[in-house]
Amino acid sequence: MKPQSKKTESPTDLAFDSTHQVIGRSLILHADCFEWLSRVPENTLHAIVTDPPYGVKEYDFDQIERRANGNGGVWRIPPSFDGHTRQPLPRFTALNRKERKQIQTFFVEWARVAAHALRPGGHVFIATNTFLSQLVFSALVEGGLEFRGQIVRLVRTFRGGDRPKNAENEFPDVSSLPRAGYEP
Repeated sequence: MKPQSKKTESPTDLAFDSTHQVIGRSLILHADCFEWLSRVPENTLHAIVTDPPYGVKEYDFDQIERRANGNGGVWRIPPSFDGHTRQPLPRFTALNRKERKQIQTFFVEWARVAAHALRPGGHVFIATNTFLSQLVFSALVEGGLEFRGQIVRLVRTFRGGDRPKNAENEFPDVSSLPRAGYEP
């Protein structure tokens, strides 16, 4: 068993030079997670709660431009609902093998720095979706974390995943992902 690291005096001791806010005993940071986690002393954190970007191609300049113009690209432009304009969401079903490998590589490396910072028995709460969860979970295990279960949020979506990319008009009633009942 690894020796326990020295306790920090306050949450802000771990802020280093990052923009941060303390709420109760919690520290909220705006920092590069790889750089920050590598600076945290070993065996320090009890838990990590994150909703990471799954950005592989949705933040490429051409995709940002398409989103801004309402052309979609990899972005699914959802319809307005009940008078509310919903935000575009990336179409993860449009990722090819290379892009999925990039996501896996990202999470393997992230798990390695997270495992360094977490105390034995520490927890990771990571938002994902049913389509990407198996890829993310296996990468976290490969990076040194243990999969011990998941918390799911029950949802009732309007429909499943978006229609087949570039065939929306040809197959208007086909969904590329079944209607989900939960999100891990």
